[in-house]
Amino acid sequence: MIDDFIAKLRIPAIAAPMFLVSGPDLVVSACAAGIVGSFPVPNCRTIADVELWMSDISARLAKVSDDNPGQMVGPWAANMVTHRSNARLAEELELLAQFQPPIVITALGSPRPVIDVVKGYGGLVFADVINLHLARKAVEAGVDGLICVSAGAGGHTGYLSPFAFVSAVREMFDGIVVVGGGISDGAGIAGAIAAGADLAYLGTRFLATHESMASDAYRQMIVDHGPDDLIVSDAITGTPASWLRPSLVACGLDPDRLEKAPPERNYTSGESSQKRWKDVWAAGQGLQAIRSVEPVADVVDELAVQYRAARHRFEQL
Repeated sequence: MIDDFIAKLRIPAIAAPMFLVSGPDLVVSACAAGIVGSFPVPNCRTIADVELWMSDISARLAKVSDDNPGQMVGPWAANMVTHRSNARLAEELELLAQFQPPIVITALGSPRPVIDVVKGYGGLVFADVINLHLARKAVEAGVDGLICVSAGAGGHTGYLSPFAFVSAVREMFDGIVVVGGGISDGAGIAGAIAAGADLAYLGTRFLATHESMASDAYRQMIVDHGPDDLIVSDAITGTPASWLRPSLVACGLDPDRLEKAPPERNYTSGESSQKRWKDVWAAGQGLQAIRSVEPVADVVDELAVQYRAARHRFEQL
């Protein structure tokens, strides 16, 4: 079964790929802790960096498994921009075939470009979707899983309730369903599973970790603020995204008087795609649960305890 790997995870969770935040250290630490670790390929400035990162992750996880027989080590995932404007796409596909990440997550474009390559080596393709129209198109393309990005997610966010989204997707799709949006504790993971998902997608919860690539100021802003300090706006990228209000103010922007940016359908990976996100910082609604900057392993330990407690409470009820 394509979802056999879920049974081997410590908890059913993915450390979601975060732009300019997720790198090899976060991916390896998440997998070593027993969940899925992932990174966005556009975090790599050059195609040589993509090769370096994939090689590094593969080698380090192999060593973790060799050095710790019997330890639960989660699979890693590469998050690909598959829109035709990504000028590096062909080269990135070649690296997928070479390093064979067990999971490839597609975003900002049809998953079709990666299907043959990933399925050819036995990997799984998950499509990041924000509505039912995109979900149907991804299913038609032949994906193994759908990531339902719902209201409350950080970065480019969704708008549907996670409960309604998962319920509607389950009517048309019997593959792996992942749900994200404001999930930052073990109870939220349990709630996602109870609602019909197979896995929960947690991004912001891993932002304030030692292994993330976020700046110290960004991490501390996550610790110091809550969901009331977020604003959803299309003014920065042309697409609605969830931003930390204090970061907008620090950049000289008035969060209450933002002008809409023109939509830009240019998703070339690398340095040019990073400029708009460098000083304005995204977060999801789950940041209230984050009290300090911690190692990834400690975060997963806490999530596992909370998840077991939530399951026990549900069974008692």
